[in-house]
Amino acid sequence: MAERTAATWDLLPGLLLASSGVLLFGVHWRPGGYVVLAAAVLVAVPVDRLLAKDLVLIAFGLVTISLVPINTEISWDHMLLMGTALAVAVVVPYLVSRFGYGDHAVRFPIRGGHRWTTLEKWYLVAVLVLGWTILPVYMIRSGVYLNWPAASDASTIGRLFVGTNALGIWDELFFICTCFALLRRHLVDWQANLIQAVLFTSFLWELGFHAWGPLVIYPFALVQGWIFKLTGSLAYIVCVHLLFDFVLFLVLVHAHNRHWLAFFLY
Repeated sequence: MAERTAATWDLLPGLLLASSGVLLFGVHWRPGGYVVLAAAVLVAVPVDRLLAKDLVLIAFGLVTISLVPINTEISWDHMLLMGTALAVAVVVPYLVSRFGYGDHAVRFPIRGGHRWTTLEKWYLVAVLVLGWTILPVYMIRSGVYLNWPAASDASTIGRLFVGTNALGIWDELFFICTCFALLRRHLVDWQANLIQAVLFTSFLWELGFHAWGPLVIYPFALVQGWIFKLTGSLAYIVCVHLLFDFVLFLVLVHAHNRHWLAFFLY
């Protein structure tokens, strides 16, 4: 296979894919998003049929999650509905890649084949510090925390904890292990990473991370893709994400109950 270069026609369908994510989730203009998403697949057909097949898998996932309300409601009914759609968006592309296409391009490598280095372990500590520093300022000063329901009793706090952690794991399974993994088969890594980060950020915008949230989420998504490229470890990027989400969970509980967990600075 010829070495991929930055200047390639494969990039055009990728850019259309990124634009569809912004329209579907960032702007919430579903009709336009579906048209651009379909255009990404169709444009890819004469360019690279394998790319078109891989884009179909990503498009399936994006369409699936766009069919349910994407918000932070934590009722059991909503969590079951949204959770089912998110699961389908990950499982079906995996099964099609593995058993339909027979190339197993979508994988979920738990360990990555190496022990975590000292630097990687210290980065986990840094994630906690960065989360404690950034998230209270962002969530509380911007008022974005109001996009999440107040959690003041054991039941709602428990559901909030489950919801934030489950969504964090899903983000890595879909945007990194599915979207990024498929895109980097056709684009240079930095291009694939930029595109998956747009999809990642657009989805979380619709979820409720408004105001200047993209300034936090987009770099985070880029770093997650970069770390996955270096380590090949799903377990590591999930640990990073869940540590960040643990701080997010604590901030949300504090924001709605200011006399609880009063150890944040904002």
